[in-house]
Amino acid sequence: MIKYKTIPEFDKDFKALSKRFKTLPDDFETLKRFILETHYEQDIPTTAFLPIEGCCAQEYTSNKIKKFACKSLKGKGSASGLRVIFVWDKESRAVTFIEIYFKADQENENKKRLKEFLTNHYKTGD
Repeated sequence: MIKYKTIPEFDKDFKALSKRFKTLPDDFETLKRFILETHYEQDIPTTAFLPIEGCCAQEYTSNKIKKFACKSLKGKGSASGLRVIFVWDKESRAVTFIEIYFKADQENENKKRLKEFLTNHYKTGD
């Protein structure tokens, strides 16, 4: 079973986007069930997310979800423009959500935030 975690910055991003996109909380649960769990629990390949270069190691991978269907963005399907950055920890079978953003507001992920998380988390053993 996958453990899901968030960092405070992700929670702030999610709350702000949830005000704009009312279906986001339900859509996010669907994403966890049908993208992450089918891939990591059932070993079904996916093209919904990609590893982030320079932010992976033997014990974890950092990924960007590019295919995220949001019902509030009608007619877009999985090309909604929402992006989710997460770290998959293989040993603990945990997904930590680092960032969520709307591509129209922000071009790319906040690599500084991601690298700070990786440095703090994997050097302190949290």
